[in-house]
Amino acid sequence: MTDFNVLGNAGLERMSIAFTFSKSSRMAARVWLLMAAMALLSAPVFAQSVKLGDGAYFLAPKGSDKAVPRAPFRTESMLKRAAPTNQWYSTLAFSAKPEAIFVQPITVKAVPGGLEFALPTKEAVTSIRQDVEIRYPHRDPLLISPIAFEPGRALLANADDWSIDISMARGSDTMLTTVARGHPFASMRVSRGDLRIRLPAGGERLHSGADPRVLAVRVGSKVYAMFGPTGVAWDPVSPTEWIARLPAGKGYLSVAGLPDDKSETLALFTRHAYAFITRTRVDWRYDEAASRVETTFSATTQVMEGPDNGPLLGLYPHQWFRNTSVESRLGPTFATVRGPLRLLAASQFTVSKRYNGFVPYWPPIKEAARLAQLQDVMDKDFSTAGRELQREGRSAYWAGKGLLRTIKLAERFEQQGDLLRRDRLIEMTKKRMEEWLGGESSRGYVQRDEAMGLVSIYPDEFFAVAEINDHHFWYGYWIRAAAEIALRDPSWISRDRWGGMIELLIADIATSERGRADFPFLRNWDAYEAHTWANGIGVGEFGNNNESSSESINAWVGLILWGEITGNKSLRDLGIYLYTSEIEAINHYWFDIHRIVFAPEYRNAEVSLLFGGMYQHNTWWTDDPRQIKGINLLPVTTAHTYLGRDPAFVKRNLATLPAETALWNRIATKPNPPPPKDIWQDIFAKYLALSDPDEALKRWDRWGAVELGSSRSYSLSFMLGLQEMGVPDFNITADTPFHAVFQRPDGRRTYLAFNARKVPLEVRFSDGQRLTVAPGQLARFTGS
Repeated sequence: MTDFNVLGNAGLERMSIAFTFSKSSRMAARVWLLMAAMALLSAPVFAQSVKLGDGAYFLAPKGSDKAVPRAPFRTESMLKRAAPTNQWYSTLAFSAKPEAIFVQPITVKAVPGGLEFALPTKEAVTSIRQDVEIRYPHRDPLLISPIAFEPGRALLANADDWSIDISMARGSDTMLTTVARGHPFASMRVSRGDLRIRLPAGGERLHSGADPRVLAVRVGSKVYAMFGPTGVAWDPVSPTEWIARLPAGKGYLSVAGLPDDKSETLALFTRHAYAFITRTRVDWRYDEAASRVETTFSATTQVMEGPDNGPLLGLYPHQWFRNTSVESRLGPTFATVRGPLRLLAASQFTVSKRYNGFVPYWPPIKEAARLAQLQDVMDKDFSTAGRELQREGRSAYWAGKGLLRTIKLAERFEQQGDLLRRDRLIEMTKKRMEEWLGGESSRGYVQRDEAMGLVSIYPDEFFAVAEINDHHFWYGYWIRAAAEIALRDPSWISRDRWGGMIELLIADIATSERGRADFPFLRNWDAYEAHTWANGIGVGEFGNNNESSSESINAWVGLILWGEITGNKSLRDLGIYLYTSEIEAINHYWFDIHRIVFAPEYRNAEVSLLFGGMYQHNTWWTDDPRQIKGINLLPVTTAHTYLGRDPAFVKRNLATLPAETALWNRIATKPNPPPPKDIWQDIFAKYLALSDPDEALKRWDRWGAVELGSSRSYSLSFMLGLQEMGVPDFNITADTPFHAVFQRPDGRRTYLAFNARKVPLEVRFSDGQRLTVAPGQLARFTGS
């Protein structure tokens, strides 16, 4: 059948050309044309499918389903690459009127008059929930404009790992600006003419005798500096306007926000102002023997004039905190929404972090006093397993939660020795995945947009299609569930069966090659801030956002499992890099366990929703404090032991819940019907168990509310396992990805190691303990 949307007006015009002979024939033609158009409009649209093993994906949305938005605001070279969605700068590619870009410590915004440049400062705003949001808005910017020509529409001209180029060309005239994460400069080049700098208010010139190339001004409480080429003339037009008269052939300028007005700070910035960043790259290496991840950040520069002093980079707390390789070389500090950003004069630096590992499951519960209770809830969960596969919602997000719930329930039956019911649950999980991935089910389908370079799963929900949201959340559940199936049935994920479809989802969120046309480099990943972003098109006054950091971790767990099971070492190591790095970001920017990031005005124990220029204690869908807190914990699994890194913080975090709930009950309008009063009590119990399993078991209600991605069986076995083994011990690592160590109050340690390979594995722990692990097995040792 013909797709009427493809035929369009041009097609109808071609149809009408054939009927231009006589009045009567023209009348007949119009009648025929109207009937044909009506038939086309009423006909179903058939999207072309592509077989991939036993699965299939579609090259266009089905029926009336909407396609993903386009990203037209890119230069010709960038249009040849997959669209960079879900990034800190994605607004630039998707919007004719892009939002401000939160570069840190600066913000920039492309407007019709040129480029706005600002140095954000803190605002503490009391919300309707009577807590405090911390904002660093793009406000009172400088405006930098070419004088010889009117700037054109802003286009994304280049995107490296943590820097971008913004083109505002018009005809043969060009204006190109480069900004980079952590870099306090914007580097600008114009093809001809001078540049106008408009201030938001009257400015005071500072250090005017220091260097004739430099214009430094204080505007209110903020300090800015412009660095022109040798021979530049700074022409004051008014208290709010300056013109940089650029010498012929030297059409460049850099502008910076400064952390203070000291002469030595301006001298430092001047030394590095002429090293224009041209390329940025992040490289990672997993040292399996030492169980460490080493991440190297490198910036390539072009020196516009003078000596090559290299760039001036700003390091975030997760980069400088306890980093002995840089601590003696750090300079002035900016106060930012991410905490203290400290300057380093270098083109490269390295961050080394411990990888503490995880195991896909814990040993069976055999001697616990609650063993009978565990059997009771397992029987109940098995009887409702089919209904619980997708009790809520229609989308693949809810389906993914149901898949993980079911495969983890199967795991519990396996560990307790009931292989018959394990196999039935695994088959149930497979069947549901095959329905979605096969392309013929009414539940949903996979669609690949080759022009944009992405994969969608329909039906749409949470704007996953309309705004390309949350791919790492959704697909993470599916990838992990498939990998856990493969631990029991590796043939199911062969490429000629269902592995090809899962690897399509992996490619969507975890392509590590740069510049490809089929998928972008690490779609959701912010390499410099070391966490993910959820919104695909970059909407919002305060930049991109990310909510459920724990669901991000769940996705990286899936990559690690998949890479190890399939022998794809580079994918496994990528997953370990993402897992380890994002945990560090979570501990700083969501939990602030080191207490160096959150503003003094911030009242809550944790952040639930992180933006480019703001953090707050809220969710997108409810004001219920239980869900606000729980969204950055779920799904609590054996791979989420990082949540117990600071036991004191766990208790402090949970201790705020009663007061927050009481306040919400007084001031909020409740949804109808309201959520259960104990909603997600199982999530909080598992979280508490990471610091105090005995207390967690006391608080847990066997027949209370259960989060949709988990089960009573899994929750109880999780807590009983910790009661028996002790809480996670993060001081000991091992030379294999799948390991975990626990310590009881009496000092006894339990060592776990899992072998996903096909040959026996000798595991060495960092304290000297060794374990021999059979293929496909979990080994355990408990000692003093």
